[in-house]
Amino acid sequence: MKNIQFTLLILAVISVSSNGVAQDFQGKATYFSKTSIDLNLDERQISEEQKQRIRERMKNFSERTYELTFDKRTSLYKEEEKLEAPSNSQGDGGLRVFASFSGADGKYYKDIQGQKYLNQTEMFGKQFLIQDSLNQWEWELGSETKKIGNYTCYKATAISRPDTTSFNRIRRTASSAGDRQGQQGGETNAHAKDSTQNNSLLSRIEEPEERIITAWYAPEIPISQGPGPYWGLPGLILEVNDGRTAILCNMISMYAEDKEEIKAPSKGKKVSQEEYDQILAEKMEEMSERFRAGNRRGSNSVRIIRGN
Repeated sequence: MKNIQFTLLILAVISVSSNGVAQDFQGKATYFSKTSIDLNLDERQISEEQKQRIRERMKNFSERTYELTFDKRTSLYKEEEKLEAPSNSQGDGGLRVFASFSGADGKYYKDIQGQKYLNQTEMFGKQFLIQDSLNQWEWELGSETKKIGNYTCYKATAISRPDTTSFNRIRRTASSAGDRQGQQGGETNAHAKDSTQNNSLLSRIEEPEERIITAWYAPEIPISQGPGPYWGLPGLILEVNDGRTAILCNMISMYAEDKEEIKAPSKGKKVSQEEYDQILAEKMEEMSERFRAGNRRGSNSVRIIRGN
C-alpha cells in the first residue's frame, strides 16, 4: 500500500470559506483495506494444493476496496461490488465467520448529528440491520504529521476495548461439550475431546483483545467522518490501523453541486449490536457442533451451508 497513488478529482468548483472548504459540500473517498488472517495452515494435515486454494481465498476475503460517501452530518461506507468465484475449498467456513465479525460485506451508515449508526450486514445468508449508538472514541491528538497525497495529516490514537462476552461464552460452551463427550465415553471420547479442541472453528479465530487504533486525519477537509466505525476527529480520516486491519484512502472526490442523497440502509432484521452479537454467538455454537460431528466421523473437511 506504500506505493498507492493518491488522486484528487475536482468535480465542481468549490466555493471557499474561511476554513478553505465550502460549508455545504459532499465528497467521496475510496479506501483500500487489508486484514491479516491466520488460519494456522501449517498445522493442518491437508495437501499443499489445498493450502494454496485456501490462501487465495484468504487474500480475496482480506483485501477489499470501499467507498465512503460523506457530508458533514452523515456518511455511508460500503464495499465496491466485485465478482467472486464460487468455492467449496477448506477454510471458507472460518473466513466467512471472519467476514461476519468484521462486517466486511455490508453497508455502514453514520449519523453524527443523531449519534447513531446503522450497519447492514449478512450472516450466513440472512440480512441484519444493526442499529445502535456511535462508539465514543477517546482520541488522543498528536503533533506528528505526514503527507497522504496532497494533504498534511495529523496522527491521533485511541484504545479499542472489545466486548469479549460473546467469545468467552462460545468458548465455555465448546469446552463443556468436550467435557461431556469425555465423561460419556471414557478414554476414546476423551481423545475426541482433544481433537475437538484442536480442530474446532474456535481455534481458527483470534480472541478479541485490546487494540491501539492509529488514525491519520486531514484538517483541510473539516468533517468528523472516516471509514467504517471511525469518526470524531477534526478532519476526514484518511488512514487507520488497528494492528490487524490497515485502511488507506487512495482517492478523494469533492463537490458542492450535483450531490446525491446519502441513504441509510433499510434491509434486514432490525437488531441492536448486543442482539446481533448474541445471534452470532449462537451461530458459532452451531458451527462448532458441525465441526465436532465431522471430527467424530473422521472427516477432515467441514462444509458450511449458507442459509437461515
